Amino acid sequence: MWEEAAVGFSAMGSEARLKVLKTLVRAGQTGLTVGEIQSRTGIAPSTLAHHLRFLAAGGVVEQEKVGRSTINRACFDELRNLAQFILSECCVDEVGKVANDG
Repeated sequence: MWEEAAVGFSAMGSEARLKVLKTLVRAGQTGLTVGEIQSRTGIAPSTLAHHLRFLAAGGVVEQEKVGRSTINRACFDELRNLAQFILSECCVDEVGKVANDG
């Protein structure tokens, strides 16, 4: 899981990619075309294509060809896995300190 988490978090490792991902999260399961993402984020089309490829390679965005368009969606299961990974040991050391202080 460490390697998968590193790849997923790395894919989100820029302000622009986070903006794209947040836009896709807001859109829900319906997803958005590249043009819709571009109009909502203001990111240039060529740069946006690069960021979408990076996010897809990291497993946090999926792309589906529908006719002549590509629909982009956030991979909600993978995002939940990443959140669970980072929070799975939340505060475990703090609990030990409190128990030993009393």
